[in-house]
Amino acid sequence: MLNKKVEDILNDQLEKEGYSSNLYLAMASWAATNGYEGIANWLLAQAEEEREHMLKIIAYVNERGGKAIIPAFEKPPVEYEDVKPMFEQVLKHEQYVTASINDIVAVCEQEKDFTTHNWVQWFVNEQIEEESSASNILDKLNLLGEGPLYMFDRDIMSLRGE
Repeated sequence: MLNKKVEDILNDQLEKEGYSSNLYLAMASWAATNGYEGIANWLLAQAEEEREHMLKIIAYVNERGGKAIIPAFEKPPVEYEDVKPMFEQVLKHEQYVTASINDIVAVCEQEKDFTTHNWVQWFVNEQIEEESSASNILDKLNLLGEGPLYMFDRDIMSLRGE
């Protein structure tokens, strides 16, 4: 049976993963309508990955005897200043999610829920990859400076780090 505090924090994370998916969908839509097809595709892949994370949490909570609660999601921004500030927001958001995952680990330790502690390590490792991917993209954008984004947009899918 899933500990109630662990169940509650996993349900909170479920909402964060769903919002992350919607955030990246909104960013992808902005990129697509501004001529950045490659960036849009990268963001669509990220959105799908976040949705999969949400589904993984739903399945785990329900399988462990808890009840996954499907929340409403806050509407993400629909306009972005430019590509670089948008990816700065991606990195900041991933750092926020990492902190949230770390909070889950802490609750699992406090509650001595070693099963969930072990299970959530997949998310800990995933967040290392997510932050690294966003950081690598920002490094490339910093190298470009104010240069043209055509080749960056064309090649972004090779930067996913998967």
